Amino acid sequence: MDTPTHQQHPIGLYLKVWLLLFVLSTLSYLVDVFHFTGYLRWTLILGLMMAKAGLIVAVFMHLRWERLALICAILLPPLCLLVLSGMMMVESDYTLLTRLVNFR
Repeated sequence: MDTPTHQQHPIGLYLKVWLLLFVLSTLSYLVDVFHFTGYLRWTLILGLMMAKAGLIVAVFMHLRWERLALICAILLPPLCLLVLSGMMMVESDYTLLTRLVNFR
């Protein structure tokens, strides 16, 4: 009778990802230390946050080794929500301007 075998990922992969997460967290901390302001600060913070989340999802949640259909089913709904939120943010300026003009 054959015993089921499980795929083992090398420990080096996890250590490299852990080190990269540490570097990205350090960079995120340095954004506040160097007192970046405005859009540059938020772009760096959000970019580093997305990179860390992507690494965690891909490696530690084993999404990197899944089928494309499952990856799309997990990643597309949050992406659609981000796009719709961005569209609402762009539309909010127009709505505010319309209210200021018409309801004075």
